[in-house]
Amino acid sequence: MVFSSLFFYFIYLPLFLVLYYVVPRAAKNYVLLAFSLVFYAWGEPVYVFLMLGMTLSDYILGRLMHKYDSSKSKRKLFLVLSIVIDLSCLAFFKYAGFLVGTIGSISGADIPFMEIALPIGISFFTFQTMSYTIDLYRREVTVEKNYAEYLMYVSMFPQLIAGPIVRYKTVKQELHEREIKMQDVIDGFIRFIYGLLKKVLLANRLGSLFDDALALQNPSLAFAWLGAIAFTLQLYLDFSAYSDMAIGLGKMLGFKFDENFNYPLSAKSVTDFWRRWHISLSSWFRDYVYIPLGGNRCRIPRQIFNLAVVWFLTGLWHGASWNYVIWGVYYGILLCLEKFVYGKYLEKAPKFLRHVYLCLIIVIGFTVFAIEDFSKLIPYLGSMFSTKGGLCGKEILFYLQNYGFVFIVSIVVSMPVFPALEKKISGFGCGARKTFGIIYAVIFALLFVVAVSYMVSDTYNPFLYFRF
Repeated sequence: MVFSSLFFYFIYLPLFLVLYYVVPRAAKNYVLLAFSLVFYAWGEPVYVFLMLGMTLSDYILGRLMHKYDSSKSKRKLFLVLSIVIDLSCLAFFKYAGFLVGTIGSISGADIPFMEIALPIGISFFTFQTMSYTIDLYRREVTVEKNYAEYLMYVSMFPQLIAGPIVRYKTVKQELHEREIKMQDVIDGFIRFIYGLLKKVLLANRLGSLFDDALALQNPSLAFAWLGAIAFTLQLYLDFSAYSDMAIGLGKMLGFKFDENFNYPLSAKSVTDFWRRWHISLSSWFRDYVYIPLGGNRCRIPRQIFNLAVVWFLTGLWHGASWNYVIWGVYYGILLCLEKFVYGKYLEKAPKFLRHVYLCLIIVIGFTVFAIEDFSKLIPYLGSMFSTKGGLCGKEILFYLQNYGFVFIVSIVVSMPVFPALEKKISGFGCGARKTFGIIYAVIFALLFVVAVSYMVSDTYNPFLYFRF
C-alpha cells in the first residue's frame, strides 16, 4: 500500500484517523499498531512475521541487557547478538543473491540460488531496531518493558517502509505520553498534502522522461543530460515527498519526527549536500559507524579509512548491486577530496560556481545510482560526455514543450523559495497575510483536485525508495 493511492487516502487513512481520535488515550497505541501491521501485511503478509521476529529478539535482548546491567561482558554479548541477528536477516534477504551471483561471476561456477523477494522497508526498520539496542547499551535510553509499545515504535506505518529512520530516543516520550493539538493536526495534514502534490504532480511526471532517454540506444548529449537531470529531480521529489507525508502523518498522531531533507539541491558542496540529503541515514552512519571508528579524532590516513568504510556501507545499504557500491565510493572519494585537498579553495569560489559544481556531481552520481545494468549504464554515461548521438536532437524540443513547465516548477520546489516567501509574507500586515492565506488555500485545493484526477488515471505511481 502506498500513500499516494486512492484506497489509502479515501478509505484506509480516514478509517484509521476516526478510530485513533475516538478511542481513549490508553488504546491509541494499539489502534496504531493494528493498522500499521495491516498496512505492512497488505503487500507482503508473510514478511510481517519477519518483522515480528526481529523486533521480538531485540526486545528480549534489550530486557536481558537491562537485567544484567552491572555486567559489562553480558551487556556486550547481548548487544552483539542483537546486531548479528538484525544484520543476518538484512544480509540474507537483501544481499544473499548478490553475493552468490558475484561469486559465480568470479569463479565461473553456476551456483543455484532461489530468488527471494525483498521485504519492503527492511533496511529502514533494521536500522531502527539496531539504534535502540546500541543506544540502550550506551545507556542513552532506558529499556522498553512493553513489547507492544516497542513493536508499535518499529512498525508505525507513517515511516515504516521508506523512513525517515526514527530513533527510539527521539520518540520514547511520545510513545507513552503525547498530546494531540488541533494546530499540529492541521499543520500535519497540510504537510501530508504538500508531499502528495510533490509526488503525484511532479515526481511521477518526470519519471517517464528518464525512462524514454534510457530506452534510446544513442541519445544526444543534451537529451542524455536532460534525462539524468529529470531522474535527479524525480528521486529528490519522490523521496522527500514520502518524508513530508510521513512527518505530516506523525504530527497528526502526536509525533514529531525529525526532518529528513533540507533542500539538498541548493547545496554548494558535496559535504553540504550530505548534511541536507536523507539526514536520518547520514546521521545514523555518523553516530553508529563513523564516530565509533574514530571519526575526525585521528590522523588523516585513518580518517580516510573511516570515510571509506562509511561510504562503502552507505552505497551497499541502498541496494545489492555494484552500481550502488560505486555510487557510495564515488561520494566517499569526493568527500575526501573536499576535506583534504580542495575544500578550502572551493569555499572561496563564487556561490554560483560552487552550486554548478555540486549539480554536475549529483546528476552524474544519480545516473550511476539509477542504472543497475552496466550494459546500459556505461553507454548512457558515454552519451553524457560525447556527441556520438549528436549534440542536440529534435526530440529535445518535444520534451521541453511537454515537460518544460514541470521542470521549472520542480526546480522551484527543490530550492528554498517557499520558506523565503513565507518569511517575506510574515512581515506584512494582518490583512495582507489573510489575503495570501486565502489565495494559498484556493490554489492548494485546486492542486489537490488535479492530483486526485491523476491518481485515478495514472498507472505510474512508484515510490523509488521502497526497494531499499
